[in-house]
This record gives sequence, C-alpha cells and structure tokens, in this order.
Amino acid sequence: SVGSLININCVTFPHPDVMPEQQLLKPSEWSYCDYFWADKKDSQGNNTVSGFEILLQKQLKGKQMQKEMAEFVRERIKIEEEYAKNLSKLSQNSLAAQEEGTLGEAWAQLKKSLADEAEVHLKFSSKLQSEVEKPLLNFRENFKKDMKKCDHHIADLRKHLASRYAAVEKARKALTERQKDLEMKTQQLEVKLSNKTEEEIKKARRKSTQAGDDLMRCVDLYNQAQSKWFEEMVTTTLELERLEVERVEMIRQHLCQYTQLRHETDMFNQSTVELVDQLLRKVDPAKDRELWVKEHKTGDIRPVDMEI
Repeated sequence: SVGSLININCVTFPHPDVMPEQQLLKPSEWSYCDYFWADKKDSQGNNTVSGFEILLQKQLKGKQMQKEMAEFVRERIKIEEEYAKNLSKLSQNSLAAQEEGTLGEAWAQLKKSLADEAEVHLKFSSKLQSEVEKPLLNFRENFKKDMKKCDHHIADLRKHLASRYAAVEKARKALTERQKDLEMKTQQLEVKLSNKTEEEIKKARRKSTQAGDDLMRCVDLYNQAQSKWFEEMVTTTLELERLEVERVEMIRQHLCQYTQLRHETDMFNQSTVELVDQLLRKVDPAKDRELWVKEHKTGDIRPVDMEI
C-alpha cells in the first residue's frame, strides 16, 4: 500500500494517491500563497528552482519593465523637445513676411501659432518628466536590496529544514542498526544461555529505546522547522502579491496621467490655431484692396481726351 506521505527536496507532502481534500488558503483568488509550494526544474531542466524563487524573478522582472517604461517615456520627452525646438525655429522664419492686409495678419498669426504650439509641447514634455518618467524611475528605489533580503531569509529557513531532514534520516538509520543489533543478540540468547548475553541484551534494548527517542526528537525538530518555513512562506508570498498589485496600480495610474496630458496637449494645440481660424474668417479681399490702394495710390484723377 502507498505511504500517506512523500518527501521531495526535504519538504513533506501528502501522497497524491491518498491525499485528503486540501482547502486552498485563499480559494478562488489565485493567490501566490496557494500555488508555489513545490520546486520545479529550471529552463535547462537541470537545477531545481523553488516556487519562491519563481515569484522573486517575477518581482525583479516587474522592476525591470517599469524601468524600461520610464526609458520609453524619456524617448518620448526627447521627441517632444526636438519638435518644440523645430516649431519655434520655423515660427521665426521670414517666408511670406511681406504679405499685407487681412491675409497678412492671418499669415502672421499662423506663424505665431507655431511658437505657441512649441510652448505647449515643451510644457507637455516637462510634465511628462515630472508626472510620468520620474515616478516610474523612483518607485521602490531599494527594491532589489529588499528582495535579496527576502530571498536570503526564505532560503535560510529552507536550508535549516534540509539539515533537520538530514538529522531525521541519520536517526532513522541509527534506530534500524540498533534494532538489528538487538534482534541479533536476542537470537544468540536463544542459542546459548549465558549471563553476559543477558547483560548485552539489556544494553542493546536501552540503546534501541534511546535511538527511538532520538528519532522522535529529530522528527519533532524537523516539523517545527517545516512549520516555521510554511508560515514565513505564506506571509512573504502574500507581501509579494501585495507589492505586485501595488506596482500594476501605480503604473496604470501614471499611464493614465500620460493619456490625460496627451488630451490636454491636443486641446491646447487646438487653441493655438483658434486665433488663426478667426483671422482666416476675417480675410477679406475687398478690405485688403482698400488698404493697399489707400497706401499705394498714385492719384485718382483720370486722364481725359486732349482738345484743340
């Protein structure tokens, strides 16, 4: 028949064939604390990786992703700054500066709107820096250090568990040897009676009992170590879970800030051309002609026929 327990990498689990119904710690939450108890082979199929290490790798990857997002925003900032610089330069261009009248006013405003637009893009880029890039970069500055501490803590508990398990195995072996010794001496007694053998059997029985007590004590210490590891795993994995939720929420919030700033930029950009629109509606060829004629006219007396 199948034993009710199996031991894998010094951790004791119920045997799958006779496993009682185990209730999850946080049913229907897909919580870290429920799904990372076993070890698995690494991607090369060699070393075993603990469930906890897999969770840690996720955390560190998350930190890296956040850093890369900040880099991406930094690139966007550069593009905005470059764009603003070019717009500003173009707004000072003198092409068609000699256009006159209402059309000339509209054209001048169109050029000025480029400078206003450049201003909008500069503001956008500086807000991107302070409200999106910086927070992404600064969120959890000492995170890697904290994770290392976390890693060492759980790894130490696991090492302690392994050494307690080794002690159990050693004590089990010692008990088996003591029991064999007792059996052998008992058989010898049946063959030939002598006082010496009686004494030896008593001694062997004492040693066997002591070995049994030793084993019980080692199992007890092992169970305490496993219990401690179990508790720390639960609290630490729940903490990692909380940190991951916090990271996702923080990034979501700052990406929303990004889209908000983009909408505002579009709005302000539109407002920079509102004045251009107004002036274009006022463009009036008749008015322009009047202005031009008034300034440049050379005389309004018409010639007449010559008479003799």
